[in-house]
Amino acid sequence: MSAKTRLWVILIGLMALAVVARLLPGPRTIDDAFITFRYSRNLLDGLGFVYNPGVLTLGTSTPLFTLLMALIGGLTGLRDFPQFALLVSAAADAGTVALLFLLARRLIDNDWIAALPSVLWALSPVSVTFAVGGMETSVTIFWMMAATALFVLPRRRSGWAEAGVGLCAGLGFLTRADALLWIAPLLLGQLVTAWRDGRRLPWRAWVAALLVMAPWAVFSTATFGSPIPNSVNAKANVYLLPPMGALTTMIQAYSNVLNTFDLFGSIGLMLAGLVMVLTWVFALPAAWRCSPRLLPLFVYPAIYFVVFAASNRLIFRWYMAPTQPVLLLVVFAGGWAALAPLTRSRRGRAGRTAALGAFGVVCVASMLAGWTLHPDHGSSRPAPVMAWHKIELLYQQMADFLVNEKGVTAQTRVASGDIGAIGFYTGATIVDTIGLVTPEMRRYYPLDPAWVVNGQNYAIPPALIADTMPDFLVVMEGHVRQTLERDPPFQRDYELILEFPTDYYGTGMRLYQRRASAALPPMPGG
Repeated sequence: MSAKTRLWVILIGLMALAVVARLLPGPRTIDDAFITFRYSRNLLDGLGFVYNPGVLTLGTSTPLFTLLMALIGGLTGLRDFPQFALLVSAAADAGTVALLFLLARRLIDNDWIAALPSVLWALSPVSVTFAVGGMETSVTIFWMMAATALFVLPRRRSGWAEAGVGLCAGLGFLTRADALLWIAPLLLGQLVTAWRDGRRLPWRAWVAALLVMAPWAVFSTATFGSPIPNSVNAKANVYLLPPMGALTTMIQAYSNVLNTFDLFGSIGLMLAGLVMVLTWVFALPAAWRCSPRLLPLFVYPAIYFVVFAASNRLIFRWYMAPTQPVLLLVVFAGGWAALAPLTRSRRGRAGRTAALGAFGVVCVASMLAGWTLHPDHGSSRPAPVMAWHKIELLYQQMADFLVNEKGVTAQTRVASGDIGAIGFYTGATIVDTIGLVTPEMRRYYPLDPAWVVNGQNYAIPPALIADTMPDFLVVMEGHVRQTLERDPPFQRDYELILEFPTDYYGTGMRLYQRRASAALPPMPGG
């Protein structure tokens, strides 16, 4: 097989693997994705970029993905947003694994070993979970890899490649604002490289990024008062975390990039963490020698770690995905560099390839250990174990009950902490107890720590319900046990009419209805 043929076989195989690994489970949509889908649906229905009609609040953190879902819906005439998101994510991840392989070849001069980071990312439970979960994660990662590839791979530097870096950076920022953590070192690396080589400033990249971001910045500031999603402040103010809680989460996530916990338990986690640190030590100087333009990408996970650990905010599972393909590249590039002394002999060169190949096989087994052939909920098709969406399925059942049994309409006011599936499937006016789409809820936080049940990080303040008096309240029992369930006015005004037993977030998902005798708060201006 010629080198060119081998290259194309590997590229096509990697892309096919990524697509199949995402289409196989089918959509297993996460609650937050439904928030974006409701914005997209309202756009298509002519209601504007809103969650609750008539209320101008930026409650989605991914404006580009929102517009993309609306565009696909408009072109197809359909509203199957979970399926749209899955197909877009599968395509994005196919592009990511191809680019990851091409970047790995800059540091690993064996195509089969260079393909291993891409194989692992294609099969990673983290990667697949959020691709099938309807999130924008895969698209965010693709923009990062595309921008890096345009900076690193071209043999001849051109204005088009330079502008392409800025274009991808701008699109990445519009997909998720925390993309700034990879954009900043990349653009800085581009600037330093130009200065070192005695070339002009990379102004095309900066102009391209600004041209992409400017229309949204103008629109969002004029419409919402700020381009910063309201959800950013809401999540920071509402959830309670123990000191160093975010740091602990980050350490665990970085140690489990190879998914060793599912195969080897805590010992595997500790060993993988050690491997991560050691390979990073070898990967950085290897990149400096062989491909310095890769350094911004290799530094990015460290920046990400410091920023999120220092913030000590609640870290949702999908926050950990963007750094993982980079860390997989670091592991194999660092391992290849660490074993370089073996290459002084022919047998040693074969030994290095065999050792990293065997390590890769173990890593593939670790990734597959995070899958199940028959999930115990949703579709019975093979899927990652962590693609858990029982709560979303219960919220959909609750929404069906509200619509079919209680006659809920767009004018009905339904309160909930998780507003995604409930809001999407009921179409009701949502009283958002977290404040993702209702910034006026900010005045009820921060929480009194005594209200929060041990093991939880959130509770609903009684004053919030007393002041808003929604028609219905959908809530997890653990979030009201020490607040509303002990609040006489709430007990007087609301009755529990339905409960689905659960073993997470308390003992069940509850539906409360306001009693007919309950006095409503005065209307504004009344």
